[in-house]
Amino acid sequence: MSANTSKPTAKHNESYKDAKAILVAVDNVIFGFDPQEEKLKVLLFKRQVDPEAGKWSLIGSFVQADESADIAAQRILTKFTGLDDVFLEHFQTYSEVDRDPGARVISLGYYSLIRLDEQKEELVESFHAHWFHIDEIPKLVIDHNQIIQDALRLLQEDSKRKPIGFNLLPEKFTIPKLLKLYQEIMQEQLDDRNFRKKILSVGYLDRLEEKDKSNSKKGAYYYQFNVEKYFELVKEGYTLQLP
Repeated sequence: MSANTSKPTAKHNESYKDAKAILVAVDNVIFGFDPQEEKLKVLLFKRQVDPEAGKWSLIGSFVQADESADIAAQRILTKFTGLDDVFLEHFQTYSEVDRDPGARVISLGYYSLIRLDEQKEELVESFHAHWFHIDEIPKLVIDHNQIIQDALRLLQEDSKRKPIGFNLLPEKFTIPKLLKLYQEIMQEQLDDRNFRKKILSVGYLDRLEEKDKSNSKKGAYYYQFNVEKYFELVKEGYTLQLP
């Protein structure tokens, strides 16, 4: 009979009561597209708690004991914009030990896409929140500038594969307006002719008879995004492939 040569293992004595409390927060990167200025913007507000109270910050909150992180993210989105049926997605966790000087806080980063014509503007203003162009984001608290950069990179990648940009536009829009939106998201110029050819070839845009003549007498046709057609294409294995 061979001798037992296995080494004894150390006992794991950790328990719930011995664990130190860690706060969990959600921080929302709320993107909106201003159709008048043709700018991609982020909603920020003045931080209401110390440390760094009064400085510009992402809109966030601690996760409460009776809610999930997704529910917490939706709660603060509705609180600040009045909207509750919008695109919302968790994209990254921020857990550096000393990221928040106030306490040990792990933050879950979310990003959402809203239509500015649907937000309750008076509600946004009541929280002293402000829309900043993506190129004009001020110095924010903690690591919030980095969170915005990470969210924008994901938005850029998502926009290449699926038409989530339509969550930022009014229900009817022109192709030039759609082009400007994608240029804002991608932070680069896109070829007008190639973009138009590509976006119209996919088959999930319905052209309306109505035209926008605000910029020329000839005008530009309005389009609507056909959700049902898009999901039919997805079932067939289609993904949007923009440059």
